[in-house]
Amino acid sequence: MWTVKQVSRITGVSVRTLHHYDAIGLLRPAKVTDAGYRLYDDAALRRLQNILLFRELQFPLREIKAILDSPNFDPAAALEQQIQLLEMQRRHIGDLIAFARALQQKGASIMDFKSFDTREMEQYKAEAKGRWGGSEAWQECARKEAAGADFAKGGRELMELLAEFGALRQLAPDAPAVQEKAAALQAFITEHYYTCTKEILNGLGQMYTEDERFRQNIDCAGGEGTAAFVRRAIEVYCGKE
Repeated sequence: MWTVKQVSRITGVSVRTLHHYDAIGLLRPAKVTDAGYRLYDDAALRRLQNILLFRELQFPLREIKAILDSPNFDPAAALEQQIQLLEMQRRHIGDLIAFARALQQKGASIMDFKSFDTREMEQYKAEAKGRWGGSEAWQECARKEAAGADFAKGGRELMELLAEFGALRQLAPDAPAVQEKAAALQAFITEHYYTCTKEILNGLGQMYTEDERFRQNIDCAGGEGTAAFVRRAIEVYCGKE
């Protein structure tokens, strides 16, 4: 067993931070003595290692807690994906260093922002959160995939459905035809991927405009402004009782 001061000295994590992790239920000591001293065992230190890895990857504490406390958490699988994310982060930092050196050598006239693009890494993190967090939606999606669901075909059909919103852009988002399309979108996702509640659907609508890749793909399929129109239609649909 190690005291909180010993753990702090071993890991470099401050005593104050360890106390905070205990207070929020993220890292409980294995034992608290009658005198009130926190004692940590090997299992606690292993959990702390996981916490620190997730923190290096910029995961919020509340998400780390949800992931580690999930009954579906697989330490080996999580470590593999942590390694993938760390390698992506290393490449990203390498690109930034190379870009900064180019600026230093050639001056600040270089107008290239590719080195700042973290969308691929953020997408991978989102997928990892869904898996490690053991969300019901992810589990349901995984079961359908294991049962032989053709996600590639489903993805094409989903994009076709989103593109159909483009032909309705001259209508108001609350028009019956548009709302029927929003209902069809919810039903399609439920059938092919996971139970799509209105809360989930609303979140997808936001992603369709906030994620540049989704926005570009939807606008390319349905015409400029289709992604924003889909989002407005979904907001109206989800606002109904």
